[in-house]
Amino acid sequence: MSFDRSVKIAPSILSADFANFGAEIEAVEGQGADWIHVDVMDGHFVPNITFGASTCAAIRPHIKTIMDVHLMIAPVDPYIEGFAEAGADFITAHVEAGPHIHRTLQAIRGAGTKAGVALNPGTPADAVAELLDMVDLICVMTVNPGFGGQKFIDMTAKVRRLREMIGDRPIHIEIDGGVTPQTAPLVVDAGADVLVAGSAVFKGGSVTDPAPYGENIRAIRASYA
Repeated sequence: MSFDRSVKIAPSILSADFANFGAEIEAVEGQGADWIHVDVMDGHFVPNITFGASTCAAIRPHIKTIMDVHLMIAPVDPYIEGFAEAGADFITAHVEAGPHIHRTLQAIRGAGTKAGVALNPGTPADAVAELLDMVDLICVMTVNPGFGGQKFIDMTAKVRRLREMIGDRPIHIEIDGGVTPQTAPLVVDAGADVLVAGSAVFKGGSVTDPAPYGENIRAIRASYA
């Protein structure tokens, strides 16, 4: 997987039809999605429960692009191997989820997967200053994690700071939360190159009528082109 800083749209299946994940993934990829973002929540680190590694393994054959697994769980380390074996291309853990994020990132890379680190809105960019040579992706939360459909929290100053810190390292800056055609240009201009979008992509469409997915993706792309 070669590094590419062009802007990528990563629909979050948190907003898809849970009864039709495989078909939903194929539909949204067919409509132009670059990555598929998988939100794993444990009801402990965040106030919601979604699914685990077995679901990731079940949907992996349907994903032809990139499987981007975002672990909103604590503890993280006991589950890394399971998600790697499920076929994750990226595994992202939260810097706030445990006392040893450095060890967690080592474990993710040791499992043969690209490593991401996520920052909640209240966590400063400098929290990852000592981790930049261990990560392939930094996820900036622009909502408080736990639920889809929340209002965007402006983190453009944090994104700019991260872009400056990263320099020429091959590290993606991902935005997760409240991405729409209105907010996408703000974060792209600040330096983000992966945009997670849930309801903004899946609204108005379905497995039997996927054309709106493509219209929504194109609207996001057009907003920063």
